[in-house]
Amino acid sequence: MRVAIPQWQGRVSPVFDVAGHLLLVDVAKGSELDRRSVWIEADGPHARLAAVRDHAAGLLICGAISAPLEAALQAAGVEIISQTCGDVEEVLAAFIQGRLGLDTFLMPGCCRRRRGKCTARRRGGPCRLAQPEQEGEENA
Repeated sequence: MRVAIPQWQGRVSPVFDVAGHLLLVDVAKGSELDRRSVWIEADGPHARLAAVRDHAAGLLICGAISAPLEAALQAAGVEIISQTCGDVEEVLAAFIQGRLGLDTFLMPGCCRRRRGKCTARRRGGPCRLAQPEQEGEENA
């Protein structure tokens, strides 16, 4: 599988929509086989979609990503692990070792879209973005 990670100064780029550089890593059987870096020459979501698709990446590990770009990548068959932050080498090692789901690599904030789970709720607190209960509804 080829993994694409947008990077900026050795870290996962905070916003994929404006990233200009991708690290492409071929991973198989729990080890890295090959890697190369590519620049995203043009600006805009179509250039980012083309860069990932044209380099045959099956997985994108990134920070924030806009909903339209995420949907376009998923429609093109690319799996996405978003809301990821940290040193690129540490994130890559965690992915290879199956540890990328740790909170260590999650971007700070509430209601992360990754896997549809809200971190505030996992910690036992209320979610700021949850729909308020309507008056008259009873808790079941």
